[in-house]
Amino acid sequence: MTRATVDLDAPPPTPPEDLEDLALRDDYALNPRYVGMVVEAADRGDAARLEELVGALHPADIADLMGFLSAEHRKALIPFLAAETLAEILPELDTNIREEILERVAPDILVKALGELESDDAAEVVDDLEDDKRDAVLAALSDSDRAAIETTLGYDEDSAGRLMQREVLRAPQFWTVGQAIAHIRDTADDLPELFFDVYVVDPAGRPIGAVAVSQFLKASPDASLASIMESVTEIPVDMDQEEVAYIFDKYHLVSAPVTDAGGRLVGQITVDDIVGVIRQESEEDILAMHGVSDAGRDASIMGITRSRFWWLLVNLGTAILASSVISLFEGSIAKLAVLAVLNPIVASMGGNAGTQTLAVAVRALATKELTAANAVRIIWREIAAGVLNGLAFALVMGVVTVLWFHTPMMAIIIGLAMVINLFAAAVAGILIPLLLDRLGYDPAHSAVVFLTTVTDCVGFFSFLGLATLILF
Repeated sequence: MTRATVDLDAPPPTPPEDLEDLALRDDYALNPRYVGMVVEAADRGDAARLEELVGALHPADIADLMGFLSAEHRKALIPFLAAETLAEILPELDTNIREEILERVAPDILVKALGELESDDAAEVVDDLEDDKRDAVLAALSDSDRAAIETTLGYDEDSAGRLMQREVLRAPQFWTVGQAIAHIRDTADDLPELFFDVYVVDPAGRPIGAVAVSQFLKASPDASLASIMESVTEIPVDMDQEEVAYIFDKYHLVSAPVTDAGGRLVGQITVDDIVGVIRQESEEDILAMHGVSDAGRDASIMGITRSRFWWLLVNLGTAILASSVISLFEGSIAKLAVLAVLNPIVASMGGNAGTQTLAVAVRALATKELTAANAVRIIWREIAAGVLNGLAFALVMGVVTVLWFHTPMMAIIIGLAMVINLFAAAVAGILIPLLLDRLGYDPAHSAVVFLTTVTDCVGFFSFLGLATLILF
């Protein structure tokens, strides 16, 4: 009789019904302990345990999990991802991680996964494939799926055409509610997985209205679509996705029809797509304002180094320019050491005040709250606020200087310099982003370096120049 052996080093099994609760913290972030359990199972090569752990997670949590794992641990997980699960997590992954996983997934599994995706998500995944694998995958798809993906890839990367899904529910205006519902049931397999509106089109295929799904439930089956439809906000297929997000936010849309150059309905954009765009654009702006282009969890050291080098090089140039202003007053600093102590304060305050104005201006431009219609009023408001803050901190710094160095004249000098630099900070903080926007550049990407150059140079020159003029 054979006696069963027990591995005392193996972790105690967790009941399957408890895994879902264990996986997430109260804030819905992955529990570090759970990530550790996945890593341990991968290190042991415990296929059954890995399948159990991954199977307990929602696809969105699996996508999050991939970001916490190393490349080797991700490799161990891939065989346990069914095509349906793979379809749900691929659009949610960071680009670097998605490309890595796509390299390891067999083409036949990938074809099945693409068949589960809406056309916009499928195109995004195919776009990340290597050329040879892309050709093989596209060749294996059905003619309709392949045509939809190739058409989507033909649009600019950040346009509405890339963002839209081609699967859309349309109906002629002479149909009744009953006819439309019957059509929905008969063609359920060809409809988008998620839709909110039925678009009413004219004989040329142009949208003339929309009927919300909720309206179908309340309307009489004999009512015509034309009698209950509401107007729609059309999105041109070549519109930038940031503009699309602005329209959705302004008009509180949950979906909108996308039209080609002839006004014909070619697809739809839904609010779940817009949430991703808003997050993406916000992250890009935040990173760009600080000279960072790649902050993903799987970014390489060399990639991070290269992306930050040129921004730091530009900042080095501006720092040298600011230092050259200081060098003009070497003699004054040598005679009075207190100038070296107080000099950075003026420049620092100007930089901080200017950054506040800059943040307000960039946000106002992004949300279209700042236009030619109110630019003059906003500019004067920011300048006035800058001057008032300058006067307030001139008083504060004047008192500090008297108490610190017992020199009333130095207090007057730094007070005047503070007013001048905060005025310059307000002017630069509002005018630089306006000018960049007018020239067609994104203010979030380059305004900071210009602003700090202005506030440093003006701060150093005003303080040291006044000190030299008055004291020497």
